[in-house]
Amino acid sequence: MIPGRLPVPENPLGLSWHDSAWIPMLNPNNIMDYFSERSNPFYDRTCNNEIVKMQRLNPEQLNNMTGLEYILLHVQEPILYVVRKQHRHSPTQATPLADYYIIAGVVYQAPDLASVVNSRLLSAVHHIQSAFEEASSCSRYHPSKGYSWDFKNGKTPAAKKETPVREETSTLFQRQRVDMLLGELIKKFPIPVPKPAQAVSEASVQVKQEPQADKKDMKPPPERKPKVN
Repeated sequence: MIPGRLPVPENPLGLSWHDSAWIPMLNPNNIMDYFSERSNPFYDRTCNNEIVKMQRLNPEQLNNMTGLEYILLHVQEPILYVVRKQHRHSPTQATPLADYYIIAGVVYQAPDLASVVNSRLLSAVHHIQSAFEEASSCSRYHPSKGYSWDFKNGKTPAAKKETPVREETSTLFQRQRVDMLLGELIKKFPIPVPKPAQAVSEASVQVKQEPQADKKDMKPPPERKPKVN
C-alpha cells in the first residue's frame, strides 16, 4: 500500500455471509435475530435495532425513533427473505439505503441501479473491444492493392475445451425443504384412490345377466300349420 493513502474499502456486492447452525431453523420470527449476528458484515451495530434489543423493548418502538434501522421487507417462505436498511426521519417517513436478500440462509447485498448500469456498460464495451481487435487482426495492406481482408489466415482464438460440469449433491437444508413442500402439495391435492376390482367385476356381471332375464320372459313364435287342399 502506498504511504499516505487510505485503504480502498471492499465492494460489499462481492461479499456474502451465512451461519450454518442457523440455516435449518430459519423462519420469519427469527430471521432478524439471524441477520443481527455479530459476524454479519452487513449489520451496523449502531442501529436502532440494537438499542431496542439491548433494552428489551417492543420492536414496534422503532417507528417512534429516528436514525438507522433494519426492517423485514419481504418474505417468501421457506427460502427467501428481504431485509431493508433505512434511515427513519419520522413515524411515517424513511429513506431506503440498501436492501439485503437472504436466500437459503446466505446473505447478499442487492445491487443498486448505478451498479447494474455500470456493469452492463463495462460488459458491452468489453465485447465491442474484443470484436474490434479480432476484426483488426484480419486486415491486410499491400502497397499496390491497398487494404484487404484475410479471414482464413487471420488470428482466431483457439477454441476452449468444454469441461463437464459436475452436479453438486443436495444439502440437508434442500432435502428437508423439498420434502416439506411435497408434503404440503399432497395435502392440498390428494391422490385419487382407485375403486376395488371386485366392485367393478360385480357391476359387469349384473350387466351381463340382465339380457338373460329378458330372454326368459320372451315367448317363442307360433308354429305354421300346412295348408290342406
